[in-house]
Amino acid sequence: MSRREPRASSAPREDVMSVVGIDTDLELGAAPSGPDEISRRLEAMPATGHVWKLVILLSLGGCFEIYDLFLTGYVAPGLARSGLLSTTTQAFFGFSGIGAFVAATFAGLFVGTFFLGFLADRFGRRAIFTYALLGYSAASVIMACQTSSGGLLFWRFLAGIGIGIEVITIDAYITELVPSRMRGRAFAVNQAIMFIAVPVVAFLAWWLVPLAPYGVDGWRWVVLIGAAASMIVWVLRLFLPESPLWLARHGRTGEALRILAALEARGGVAAPGPSASLARPASQTAVRVAFADLFRPPYLSLVVLFMVFNLCQAFGFYGFANWVPTLLVEKGITVTKSLQYSFIVAFAYPIAPLLAASFADRFERRWIIAGACIAIIIFGLAFAQLTLPALLIVCGVLLTACNTTMSYAYHAYQTEVFPTQIRARASGLVYSMSRLSATFSGFIVAYMLKEAGVIGVFGLITVAMLIVVITMALFGPNVRGKALDTV
Repeated sequence: MSRREPRASSAPREDVMSVVGIDTDLELGAAPSGPDEISRRLEAMPATGHVWKLVILLSLGGCFEIYDLFLTGYVAPGLARSGLLSTTTQAFFGFSGIGAFVAATFAGLFVGTFFLGFLADRFGRRAIFTYALLGYSAASVIMACQTSSGGLLFWRFLAGIGIGIEVITIDAYITELVPSRMRGRAFAVNQAIMFIAVPVVAFLAWWLVPLAPYGVDGWRWVVLIGAAASMIVWVLRLFLPESPLWLARHGRTGEALRILAALEARGGVAAPGPSASLARPASQTAVRVAFADLFRPPYLSLVVLFMVFNLCQAFGFYGFANWVPTLLVEKGITVTKSLQYSFIVAFAYPIAPLLAASFADRFERRWIIAGACIAIIIFGLAFAQLTLPALLIVCGVLLTACNTTMSYAYHAYQTEVFPTQIRARASGLVYSMSRLSATFSGFIVAYMLKEAGVIGVFGLITVAMLIVVITMALFGPNVRGKALDTV
C-alpha cells in the first residue's frame, strides 16, 4: 500500500478502504512504493495443511469462549431452580433475575473488548490468547462456588472480561495468519469448530441441570467442567507462532522473518532473499496510526458503521441463543424437555458454518450478513407463532444456522478492514457495542417476554435485524479478496 495522506471524509468509499488497508484499485504489488514485504509473502502463501492446522488450534482455544457464552442460557433454568435467580423480576433492572446474569456476562465482555482490546496490540496475539483464557477459567471456578446472587453476578462479570479479550485476540490472530483468498473459509471453519462447544454445553445442561450430583447443583458442574477443560490452552500455545505482522509492526523484524520462513517452508514455498524494505526501521516504512485516529476520517465512517451493526446484531443472535430454553418453557414446554430440544437445536451451530464455507469467499461479506439477517427475521417470526415441538425444533435449527452464518461473516469483516497495529483495539472498539447491546438485551428481552410474550421478543429482534440489513446494504464496504496492509 502506498504512503498517502488520509483523504477527506468526502472521498469515495473505495479510496477510504484503500487508506484503511484494503487495496481496492491495484493488484498486489502494484502500489507505487511497493507493498509491505511480510504482508506480500503472507498473501502469497498457499492454503496448506499447516495453515489450516493453525486455524484449528486457535479455534479450539476459542471453544471455551463459546462454551462460556452459551452456558448463560443453558444453565438459566438451573439458576432459577436453585433459587439463586428468578426468570423475571418486577423491576426493569432487577438484579435477582436471569436478565441480570445475562447482563453481567455481557458487561464483562464489554469491558474486555472496549477497554482492554489494546492488550493484544501491545503484548502480542499469542500471549493474550493464553492469559485471557486463564483469567476466565479462574473467575469461572470461583463463580461456581457462589451461594448469593451478588457473588454470582460479580464473578460472572470478571469471567466475561477474560472472554471479551480472548474473542478479539483470536479474530485478529486468524486474520493475520491467513491469505485473503481463504479468509472467509477460515472464519467459517473457525466458527464451526468453536461452536462444537454449543451442543457440548447443551448436552451437559440437559443431563446435569435437573440433577445435583454429589449434592452439588447441576449448573455448577456445567461451569466447572468448562473451566477445567480450558487448561488445554497451555498445550495449544506450544504450537502457535506469534503473528509475523504484529512482530513487524513492533520492530521485531528478525523474529517475523524467521516465523514467516518456517511457515513458507511448511507450505513448500521458497523463501525470498532479504528485502531492502525490511531492513529499514518500521517507522520509516509505514505511516503509524494512533487509536485516536479511529475517530477521524477516513476511519470514522467504518467505526460508526460497525458500531451500529454490532449494537443491532446482538439482539438477533443473543436474543435467541441465550433464551432458547426459557422461550421454550414460556411456550408451555417443561424445563427438562426444553433443555432436550435446545440440545437438538444446538447441533446447527457447528454444522451451519461448515456448510457456509462453500460460499464464504464467493460473495461480499455484507451481502452474506444481510441475507442471513433477512432469514433470521423469517424463521424468528415463525418460531414465535408455532407450538408443535417438531416445528419449533426445525425453526430453531434454521434460525441458529442463520445466526452462525452472520457470525462468521462479521468476525472476518470487522477485523480485516483495520490496520494491523491497531486491529485488536479497533475491532474491540466496534465489537464492544454488541457486548453493550447484549448487556441491556437481557433486561429488555426479559421485559418483552413478561409484557408481550415470545411474539414480543421476536418483534424486537425483527426491528434490530432490519436496521442491520439497511446499513450493510447501503454503507458496507467491499473487501472480498483484498490483501491486508501492515498499517
